Amino acid sequence: MNRTTAPTPTYYRDQRAWRELQQFLPERLRLTDATAPEEEYWDWRGHRVHLDRYRAPEAKAKVVLHHGVGTNGRQMSLVLGVPLARRGFETVALDNLGYGLTRVKPGTTPSYDDWVDLVVDFLAFEQSRDDRPIVLYGLSAGGMLTYHVAAKAPRGTLRGIVGMTFLDQRDQRVRDETSHDKLTSRAGIPLMGLLAKTPAARATYPMSLASKMSALANDPDAMKVLMRDRTSAANRVSVRFLDSYATYTPAVEPPDFDACPVLLTQPAEDRWTPHHLSVPVLSRITRVPVDTVMLDNAGHYPLEEPGLRQMEDAVADFVTRNAA
Repeated sequence: MNRTTAPTPTYYRDQRAWRELQQFLPERLRLTDATAPEEEYWDWRGHRVHLDRYRAPEAKAKVVLHHGVGTNGRQMSLVLGVPLARRGFETVALDNLGYGLTRVKPGTTPSYDDWVDLVVDFLAFEQSRDDRPIVLYGLSAGGMLTYHVAAKAPRGTLRGIVGMTFLDQRDQRVRDETSHDKLTSRAGIPLMGLLAKTPAARATYPMSLASKMSALANDPDAMKVLMRDRTSAANRVSVRFLDSYATYTPAVEPPDFDACPVLLTQPAEDRWTPHHLSVPVLSRITRVPVDTVMLDNAGHYPLEEPGLRQMEDAVADFVTRNAA
């Protein structure tokens, strides 16, 4: 019997995956149809970018949330968008190209460079609507993306960046520890570089085979839910994306970075990207404040208390302090 993949819905209100996942979260963070974020689309270069938004016109600051290579915007709304919105911030979680419910322009093969450019342009779009200060948060690979965006965006775009990890994939040790295995990190990534220069650049590869996706969450039952979700952990990405992600060069290297303050919210029980992998980046940032908050008992995609509460408190304090 042939298996068919269910079509990707247009809105998260019609998706089961996040509803199943939130059962592993504390009850205070679980959404109903009445408390779910507003959903909208933003057009960018022919792509239709899905946004989860909690509007708060009276809020003094906005927090833009970005997923990693195993998550999506709705999963960001669950762990951080909801609690920050309840504290009075406006939050918006986006699905970058190839993830979540974002619709990629037909005939295109986005790269990681496009991810960075999309967020830079999205921040400009938000600033064209009002002049409230913005802080950018990134989970997993989204953490280093916040750095790449801050380094490239016009000065003053961001009041701060927060990452759950800051990984420079040009570092061989980072590649070795975050890839699926040593063969992938030592031979697979160079091979992707060669293939990216050929028509094979459009070919797709499961992120679960490229990376240590099995360590995304510490709860094995939650992992089963995540690994059924083609919009997040079970996603496939192009050879072009993998090559550009592994070799991306920031507009400004860490010793010269002075765009805004930086906060690392590091899950203490992270089995994918432990704290020492962020040190090579953060230790070289000396021209702006850099702080670290450890999230007790929390895994890579945090589902656990008290880490979730600690993350909420740390991000809220950071935004309040730097958006004043």
